[in-house]
Amino acid sequence: MTSTVVVGGFFGDEGKGKIISYLAIKDNPKIIVRGGAGPNAGHTIRDGDKVYKVRMLPSGFLNENAKVMIGPGVVINPDVLNKEIQDFDVTGRAFIDKHCGIIEEIHLNRDSKGELKEKIGSTGSGTGPANADRAMRVLKLAKDFDSLSSLITDVSLEVNSALDANENVLVEGTQGTFLSLWHGTYPFVTSKDVTASGICADIGLGPTKVNEVIVVFKSYVTRVGTGPLDKELSLEDAEKKGWSEFGTVTGRQRRAADFDFDLARRAIMLNSATQIAITKLDVIFTDCAGKTSYDELSDDAKAFITNIEKELNTPVTIIGTGPAVNDVVDRRI
Repeated sequence: MTSTVVVGGFFGDEGKGKIISYLAIKDNPKIIVRGGAGPNAGHTIRDGDKVYKVRMLPSGFLNENAKVMIGPGVVINPDVLNKEIQDFDVTGRAFIDKHCGIIEEIHLNRDSKGELKEKIGSTGSGTGPANADRAMRVLKLAKDFDSLSSLITDVSLEVNSALDANENVLVEGTQGTFLSLWHGTYPFVTSKDVTASGICADIGLGPTKVNEVIVVFKSYVTRVGTGPLDKELSLEDAEKKGWSEFGTVTGRQRRAADFDFDLARRAIMLNSATQIAITKLDVIFTDCAGKTSYDELSDDAKAFITNIEKELNTPVTIIGTGPAVNDVVDRRI
């Protein structure tokens, strides 16, 4: 039994999609299962000359041998889901739980105006209003729609049965620790808890069946939309550093700041992290681009990684050195 949970350590946009895609291929799990809020989360994956922007399916779909599943705690936009199933060629191995909530037109309308849009900077995906309706027990579920019947399975049972059979399971989180409804920069947060505990609850995975928790940090901090960002750089300074980025779902420019050890330390605590993944090392240290061996990294880059391990008292086991899935230094045994 090996279950690995991957979550974001800052405000989302940490590069989880790339890390999960790598793990999906390298570790060859039987199931890759997603928790989280809904299609307000976006992951970008680069495989050769192909770029995938994913909002509903788990990012590990590039492993053609794995089932990809969405846990019962996630709300789904059926249009987005069905398009991704077709576009990413996962027909026959993509499944949802019957208790997944369903986003309808009314939720999209409520999310596109008013305080959620203006103050919080909502993505307009309908995720927040749908989760609000779920809390009020009025949201329709996947089991209420005949059109989704061919996708439905008992996700929690499948995940736990795979682990009982000593199969690998990869658990995918969305957003980032400080967008958690409970632990984030409220009210500038998402509509659910997205720490490791919350993600596991979304798919029905109990705490004694979690083997590893990998928290993903980018080499610097970015944030889309409103909400506090300590020591935020001006857009001009961020651009000079090469940190000018845009959100996968919204297309909005991300705000940027230097790596925040205080936030990272708290994220390690909140998620009970056993490992750290660092992404975009090549953005800070350009001579590290595309490297796949730790020995090949520059002394400055190694010092950066060593300092993170020292400050956070947690091993950095996976290092992203470029946008492609295999641009990775894997230091795991």
